[in-house]
Amino acid sequence: MTQRIAAQELFDLHQQRLGLRWVAGQSGAMRVLESVETVARRPSLAGYLNIIYPNKVQILGTEELQWLDGLDSRARWEVIERIMQARPLALVISKEQRVPEDLREAAEESETPLWLSPRRGHELLNHLQYHLARTLAPRVTLHGVFMEIYSIGVLITGESGSGKSELALELVTRGHRLVADDAPEFTQIAPDVLDGTCPELLQDLLEVRGLGVLNVRQMFGDTAVKKNKYLRLIVHLTKPHLEPQAAGMERITGDLSVRRLLDLDVPQITLPVMPGRNLAVLTEAAARGHILRAKGVDPAAAFMARHSHFLERSS
Repeated sequence: MTQRIAAQELFDLHQQRLGLRWVAGQSGAMRVLESVETVARRPSLAGYLNIIYPNKVQILGTEELQWLDGLDSRARWEVIERIMQARPLALVISKEQRVPEDLREAAEESETPLWLSPRRGHELLNHLQYHLARTLAPRVTLHGVFMEIYSIGVLITGESGSGKSELALELVTRGHRLVADDAPEFTQIAPDVLDGTCPELLQDLLEVRGLGVLNVRQMFGDTAVKKNKYLRLIVHLTKPHLEPQAAGMERITGDLSVRRLLDLDVPQITLPVMPGRNLAVLTEAAARGHILRAKGVDPAAAFMARHSHFLERSS
């Protein structure tokens, strides 16, 4: 799904925080920036005035306006024309400086939003770059239950009827926290970070067969839910009739694999669902094991090294 944001939406979201005023180009309020436009070009989403590789939100600080004032009339007109032809999402002038009249007229004619802010240029840059990067970042919606277990984000997946929601409910009663049920959304906000959130419609809700929809926040309190969490581990539940005979090494190392989500490989462990198995304890153990492996501690590797040493000593 292509992510997008309109100039009006960006203005409304940050008008109060950045003190924005719309001074020209109001007719360009519906100008849209799509995520596909951010991968085919060199520049960042927001940055100081750049007419070689123009940014999508051009920030004009004191130095940029002074540079424009130092140009002769013809060169100045050509530069402003190139700025408008690049069709930026918006131009933002920092520190409430005087808006040049020719820049205002060009913004009106080209329907380019021109905003004024009392904030300094670096404040505008940091804030807008962060927001635009998150808004336009690649994202995917998965079927499963996303939880925080021992401070790490764990996605519980499996076929319908495998017991994902029942397992999530038991984990909540054991003190862990629910992030999203059924359709968590994951956004790649950094090369190695997937941030999981819950759609607004499903916030705080958990659907359990036989019980219907439960409001976890109302039943267990505010500490039982969490707004977002980084995804670190996937626990995949499989039904017994789908579970193949475990291989020898699998008995030692566990059924470990990776699952590709967007541009990131996420560790995945598969747990067979069988009568008598305490899946909540097994999921907690899987989370603890992942934390140990992240620290460089691998019990399976240590056991195999110990076994090799024992055989060498025996021979």
